[in-house]
Amino acid sequence: ISVDGFRNIANGCSGIQDLLINKMPTLADRCIQALVEKCQQIMAVVFHDSPHLSDTTFKALTECKLVKVSIEGNNQITDLSLELVSKCCPYIRHIHMADCQRITDAGLKMISPLKHILVLNVANCRRISDGGVRPFVQGSSGAQLRELNLADCICVTDASVTEIAQRCHELTYLNLHHCENVTDAGIEALRNISSLISIDLSGTSISDTGLGALGHHGKIKELYISECKTISDTGIQEFCRGTKNLQLCHVSYCPQLTDEAVRSMAFHCHRLTSVNIAACPKMTDTCIQYLAAACHYLHFLDVSGCIHLTDKALKCLWKGCKQLQILKMLYCRNVTKQAVLKYAAKLVKPEHTDADPPSWLGYDRDGNI
Repeated sequence: ISVDGFRNIANGCSGIQDLLINKMPTLADRCIQALVEKCQQIMAVVFHDSPHLSDTTFKALTECKLVKVSIEGNNQITDLSLELVSKCCPYIRHIHMADCQRITDAGLKMISPLKHILVLNVANCRRISDGGVRPFVQGSSGAQLRELNLADCICVTDASVTEIAQRCHELTYLNLHHCENVTDAGIEALRNISSLISIDLSGTSISDTGLGALGHHGKIKELYISECKTISDTGIQEFCRGTKNLQLCHVSYCPQLTDEAVRSMAFHCHRLTSVNIAACPKMTDTCIQYLAAACHYLHFLDVSGCIHLTDKALKCLWKGCKQLQILKMLYCRNVTKQAVLKYAAKLVKPEHTDADPPSWLGYDRDGNI
């Protein structure tokens, strides 16, 4: 759509309030300027995969009373856009600027005086560190923040996590995916956030100690701890013992886990609807028996790369997990296609291959790491 096209839209639809334009690589600042000339009631903007937009777009949008901004995959937007938001959008509630590599700590400091932010997503903004996160959560929105996504902000450490635990008393969702400098010291502090129900600690340096401490929280419903190489059955057991309401547990690429980890999930957490144990090479049919016996609400299961599973596992799921809809069994070389056709035909989306596990899973066809 050309600039003239956006001008025509503006002339015919001057009352636009929500503007969502995704995957339009030709979208340019002039397009948004043409739109905003007539459409000044815009309250929410979403621009994903629009790499040519720059701070000029946000200068134009200062004419609007924005409450939501979402932009992703952009290397032109800088801290100036956050400064403009801070000055001109006092009632903004939702800021999503993921994978915007020119956003820095300075930008987070600029929005710290804003009083109404409920959602902040700066995932994969790799220049973000404790120097921006701590001032932001200490600011005017820290105490009412509901969702915070710091995934792949690799410079974030326990100092930020501890500050979050102290300030963000209404937080329900926290994503620290691949924040590898986050350790047990920060994670243990999170149990003090009573509102927290969903947390992603995948790729952090959490150990059994931190996971066990987080289990004392008691209200977590969604746990992601994929790629945590030091997590063992002990950590899962301690966590699940205190977390009866768990509905989602994704522990893929945790090579130390065995059937005993799944036994703890099934025994303590009967409400599980989504389980991912992909690339856990020590799992056997026994773990599936545990799930089938106790987790009757299971909708999603990924056992890809669980090389010791056999047709028996499918038969157990068929008998015990009547609500299962999505089953992924890639690289399960001991599960036959005949069994998949027999027991998984009614599933919405069964995925299966009997090929050997690829080298990037980190172990051979016999499970040797």
